[in-house]
This record gives sequence, structure tokens and C-alpha cells, in this order.
Amino acid sequence: MEKFTQLTGVAAPLPLVNIDTDMIIPKQFLKTIKRTGLGKNLFDEMRYTPDGEEVADFVLNQPAYRESKILVAGDNFGCGSSREHAPWALLDFGIRCVIATSFADIFYNNCFKNGILPIILPQEDVDKLLDDAGRGANATLTVDLEKQEITGPDGGSISFDIDPFRKHCLLNGLDDIGLTMQKASAIEDFENKRTAEQPWLNR
Repeated sequence: MEKFTQLTGVAAPLPLVNIDTDMIIPKQFLKTIKRTGLGKNLFDEMRYTPDGEEVADFVLNQPAYRESKILVAGDNFGCGSSREHAPWALLDFGIRCVIATSFADIFYNNCFKNGILPIILPQEDVDKLLDDAGRGANATLTVDLEKQEITGPDGGSISFDIDPFRKHCLLNGLDDIGLTMQKASAIEDFENKRTAEQPWLNR
């Protein structure tokens, strides 16, 4: 998993509440088990008409936001069914940080496992960042995970809280497999000992 230390990029405003995982990546795109290729269908039903044409006024179709790295959204982001494809689609599009007043628990956990930083802030701070994000190409935010700080285009900063263990994992690029591999030598020692004491278990 790619490390998350500091991220600077354009922030896209999406001030809708209850954006569920089917809105993030509709069910017809869940056939794949690959983490790549889903970005083109992120928010598919809002980004495209039934004929496949772009919806011009949808934020990610606007020139200033086509390469957004940060999403500032409404309350209860990622609710609905538990699909890991939702963070996969965000990440494949290029979004590595989502800011909202609250997240659905499963989506929130899946973000950390895929290298995305979900940040929970009070409504007044989210409103300020939505205002910053409304500046189009000038809507550049910097998210510093080590300092736990978001810096806006005007130089103002907002602090955020994060669980220390989750922070450690993101800073070091550790997903569940990475965490397990940190114990590789202990696992190997255990397996060698078990093989010596109970060799029939390897048959």
C-alpha cells in the first residue's frame, strides 16, 4: 500500500448528504476483483447520462476538478452496502483523502485499508473547506498527516484527529497484509517449531 504522508491537490466540493456506496460505484461494476479500472465509473450515475455522455455540471466533469485528489463531502459519506470497490474507485480516480462530518463505519475502515485518509471534522470546518473547494483550479488544499493539519489556499489551517494506530499504518503504507508481514520472522519460527514437534500436521 502506498504511504500517505502529505498530500497537496485540488479539492472537489460534493456537498451531498448520505452518499452511499452504490452512488460511489454502482452495482453493475462490481464484477471485477481488480483494484484498478474503476475510476472511470466513479459516481457513474451522476457523471454520465444513460447514453454515456458526460453530465457537464457534475463537479468531477468540470475542467478544474478532473484531477482532484481530495473530496469534501456531506454527512454520512459511504453509507449503504459494504463494498470495498467504493474506496477502490476513489483511489483509482486519484482521490486519496475524503473530508466529511461523518462516515459509515465499514466504508471508513475500508478507506484506511486502501491508503485513503478519511477525515472527520465539525460542520463549520467542512463548510469552510467546501467554500475553499469552490474556487475551482485555485481550490488547492494540503493535508499533512504527520501534523494532522489541513492548510487551505489562503494559508489558514484546520487540525483533525485520527486514531494513532491508523495514522501509523497510513504513514508507513501498512495494510492488513503489511502488518502481518512485519511478524514474518516470528511466524516462520512458529512454523519451524510446530513442524519439528508435530510433523504429521504438514502431511
